[in-house]
Formats: sequence, structure tokens, C-alpha cells
Amino acid sequence: MSGHSKWSTIKRRKGAVDARRGKIFTKLIREIATAARLGGGELDANARLRLAVDRARTANMPKDNIERAILKGTGGGEAESFEEVVYEGYGPGGTAVYVEALTDNKNRTAGEVRHAFARHGGNLGASGCVSYLFEKRGLLGFAAAGLDVDALLEAALEAGADDVVEAEGRVQVVTSPGRVEALRAALEARGFTPGEVEVSMEASSTVSLRGSEAEAMLRLGDALEDLDDVQNVYANYDISEEEMSRLAS
Repeated sequence: MSGHSKWSTIKRRKGAVDARRGKIFTKLIREIATAARLGGGELDANARLRLAVDRARTANMPKDNIERAILKGTGGGEAESFEEVVYEGYGPGGTAVYVEALTDNKNRTAGEVRHAFARHGGNLGASGCVSYLFEKRGLLGFAAAGLDVDALLEAALEAGADDVVEAEGRVQVVTSPGRVEALRAALEARGFTPGEVEVSMEASSTVSLRGSEAEAMLRLGDALEDLDDVQNVYANYDISEEEMSRLAS
């Protein structure tokens, strides 16, 4: 067992807010269309597309919306192409922030991202300034309630998982990005169906934040995720549960 990513927890909590605002559908449609454009429209042959469709289903996106997004990506619908862009910078307290976006206008997106950083006590940096602090990992998430964690641990390690993380009522099985689908299949064959499957950026070290710096960092994360072009935001901060509770009150 290893440490737990509080950023993942915060993203899960914020997912409900994004869904109410309707923003998450826009982000998911872009990801589905881009994945289909790059790797084809067949889920079994396109791991990225399958992950995107899984996320869309979890967000209760209608089947017709998913199918139209795939069609759009494979050239059968309205022509629309988004470019993958990464932005890197620093948040309050020297926190490293890594932002993934899909955009049809890099100048617009860069300006919006730069403004969000500046407004919330951070600054946009040069390419490569923080990426070395993050590693891309495949994550399969399970609710801990009613789960035989020891059996899952055994099954995951036998299937070649790198780690199993348990914290805050969740269990995450960690693997390399290219082994996500193989690990999913192996665990499902043993009776363990993950509630979430994703490829994420995990920080190699964290920065502890408290008080105004913690609050400003959370606001920066919210501001970045609220941008339509931004798909994912990762940061290497750590905020204690006590501090999170205080900020939430």
C-alpha cells in the first residue's frame, strides 16, 4: 500500500458540480471524438476511446450523444478537430500544476489558462517545467465498502499490477497506462469490476499546503477545470483532512 492522491478525491467530488453545470458533457464529447479520430471508432481496438466512453456512461451521457461523438471523430459527422495541448505552471506555495487541454484555438486557450493562474496566485511556466514531477499511470477504482480488499490485492498483483492503494473509502489498483485494459479484464474475470478506470498523472512528490495557500490552490484548480478547453488538471499538493474540513465549513 502507498500514499493517496487527494487531487483525485477532489476531482471526484467536483465531478458532480461539473455535471450540474453541463460542462462535463462538453469535455467528454471532445475526448470521445478525439480518441475516435486518432484510433478509430471500435471500442475493443481503441483503449483510449473505451476509457472515454466509460467515463461518459458513468456521467449518464445519453447513448445517442456518445454515438454522435464517435461518428464526429471518425469523419461521419460535422467536421471538428481538436488539438491536444499541455500547459505547465506553478500554483500557490510552489505547487506544480499540469494541465491537459483539447482546443481548436491554442491562442484562446493559452490566454484563458494564463489568466486563471495569474488570478489565483500562480503563474504559467515553460513547457517541461513541472512535467518531470509527474508520471502517467493507469488507475482502476473500487468502493471499499463490502470489498474483499485482500482478495483484490492478491488478484491485482497476480495480474501484474504495480500497486494497490486504499484510503478514504476507496481502493485504487495502479498499473502502467498500456496495461489498463488487460488488468481490467483479469480483475473482472476474478469477479472484481472497477467503478472507475482512467489514465492519470501521479505526482512523485507533494507540497503540503495550509491556510490561504490551500484555499487559493483549490480555487485555482476549480478555475482551470471550469475552462471548456481544459480536460484534466493535476497538481502535487497535499492538504490534510483537517484542513480540507476547515476550508469546506
